[in-house]
Amino acid sequence: MALTGRAALLAALGSIPVGLLEPGWTGILAINGPLALACACDYALAAPVRRLLLTRSGDASTRLGDTADVTLTITNPSRRPLRAQVRDAWPPSSWQPGTEIEASRHRLSIPPGERRRVTTRLRPTRRGDRQADRVTIRSYGPLGLFSRQGSHKVPWTVRVLPPFTSRKHLPSKLARLRELDGRTSVLTRGEGTEFDSLREYVPGDDTRSIDWRATARQSSVAVRTWRPERDRHILLVLDTGRTSAGRVGDAPRLDASMDAALLLAALASRAGDRVALLAYDRRVRALVQGRSAGDVLPSLVHAMASLEPELVETDARGLTATALRTAPRRSLIVLLTALDAAPVEQGLLPVLPQLTQRHTVLVASVADPHIAGMAQARGNAEAVYEAAAAAQAQGERRRTAEQLRRHGVTVVDATPENLAPALADAYLALKAAGRL
Repeated sequence: MALTGRAALLAALGSIPVGLLEPGWTGILAINGPLALACACDYALAAPVRRLLLTRSGDASTRLGDTADVTLTITNPSRRPLRAQVRDAWPPSSWQPGTEIEASRHRLSIPPGERRRVTTRLRPTRRGDRQADRVTIRSYGPLGLFSRQGSHKVPWTVRVLPPFTSRKHLPSKLARLRELDGRTSVLTRGEGTEFDSLREYVPGDDTRSIDWRATARQSSVAVRTWRPERDRHILLVLDTGRTSAGRVGDAPRLDASMDAALLLAALASRAGDRVALLAYDRRVRALVQGRSAGDVLPSLVHAMASLEPELVETDARGLTATALRTAPRRSLIVLLTALDAAPVEQGLLPVLPQLTQRHTVLVASVADPHIAGMAQARGNAEAVYEAAAAAQAQGERRRTAEQLRRHGVTVVDATPENLAPALADAYLALKAAGRL
């Protein structure tokens, strides 16, 4: 039987039968004088743990799905070399499942009076703030028979931001925005837009745009071209009540709503509009307003990082009152909520006129793609029942959306992957129609 160096030493000292020795064993079952002396010397030569100096540096934020590197600097002020195992503890959601042990444990050796750095790489699985727990250090003597162990509190926080996966759609939406702005040959006309210039009439132009005075001064028919107004106010309202907690795929509905809100905020800020955010269920969970165009997106991302769905029924009256206080001027209010029949009919519809009489209202909702798949299912009795249930659910959503449209509300109902671009398209359509 091959023995490790530690096992061979213990066997030579005659303390423990060879058959009982295992690698990594640190206790003593039966000791004699020489072994006791060796253990005492080993313990005495282990570097003290309490006197170590620890500091942190590194990443303070990361996006969900990305990594964050946090560096731990350990200084050994004693006159003994430090041979240690280090465990840098963080909450379980700081790593992908099954990777915590490898990522959080380090081995190092520090000569007297020197310092070393170890880096813990985090890959968080949830949004929000991840705060470092204790750093536990086990210091071994030169023989590895005994160890000293202690823990240090070394505070550090890593904020896990929303991933903003819909950012890939931004270039195409900005290209459409440039068309609306008149930066390319396509120009738009409509009420509530700013006059841009005159050009010659071409077949298909709206006759309401003909400038008769300019036409009288020249030999051809002249039409006015327009560009969408800037400096409009947009209020993004996130419903963080119980309906936002429902999971669609691997994430809550709230996450898809936040992703869509970020794309719209990025697009609107580029268009010169002012963007504010309100997250509400029974009280205000987040409020961002008065930010400049360059600061609005980072402010929204940080405000959304710690948002979580609350398992309470959203107070529609309180939400409406808070939205009206937050947007005193005429604005586009984008409400990201569920299209479930009961919450809309009992909560939102009775107070909706308070919003629509002063503001343009757009409701965006996350649809479950699994229901669409169920509606197509056939083949056996169970599949047919599932298809019937899915068709009933889809019919209820369509009726709820139609009720909202009858109040003058624009409705966007799309799956998590399509919600962000669909909401951006609805915003651009409102601009093109001069309703914003």
